[in-house]
Amino acid sequence: MAVVGKVESLWRYPVKSMRGEEITPGPGLTPVYADTAELAVDIETPSGEVLAIDDPLLITRLAEGLDGTHALSLLRSHRSFTDCRPVSIFSVQTVRQIGEEVGFALDKRRFRANIYADLTPMTGFAENAFIGRRLQIGTKAVVAVTDRDPRCKMITLDPNTAEAIPDVLRTVRDMHEGKAGLYGAVLVQGIVRPGDEIRLLDQ
Repeated sequence: MAVVGKVESLWRYPVKSMRGEEITPGPGLTPVYADTAELAVDIETPSGEVLAIDDPLLITRLAEGLDGTHALSLLRSHRSFTDCRPVSIFSVQTVRQIGEEVGFALDKRRFRANIYADLTPMTGFAENAFIGRRLQIGTKAVVAVTDRDPRCKMITLDPNTAEAIPDVLRTVRDMHEGKAGLYGAVLVQGIVRPGDEIRLLDQ
């Protein structure tokens, strides 16, 4: 059971295709039955203004800059909209390599991973060797790495400004078969924290 790296940071994405939030260690546990107010989602606009997801002013802010031929609306659904893969893993070494290939440093948040891993001293895309194998993350959690993550145009967007730089996706497509990072399925549940060791269970 070899140690291959450590958890660099943890992220979650309450609203699909919108900016995520970093999970930092803190006291207490998430309640099983949270109060409705605690489940409310706030959205931070590019200007830094924070608005509730159901605030009518949010539509106004999001529509700023449109040419008038398009309209925005918020739709509420009691059915969840989630990806089919429960966990995504991405190494900071891969972020660095793609940045070098594109020609400028990239913000890791472009790749919207749940677990960013520091695989020092390995190089970019070293995590590809974990496909079909199991990783223990922390003292208990075990993830089966199922496949590489096919990337879409979301990685072209700057996480702060939403400016699109197509070269990012073009580079991943042309140099890495359009894939970067990993998908995994949780086999054993457990608490995972930044700094936890990542161990390869299958040699």
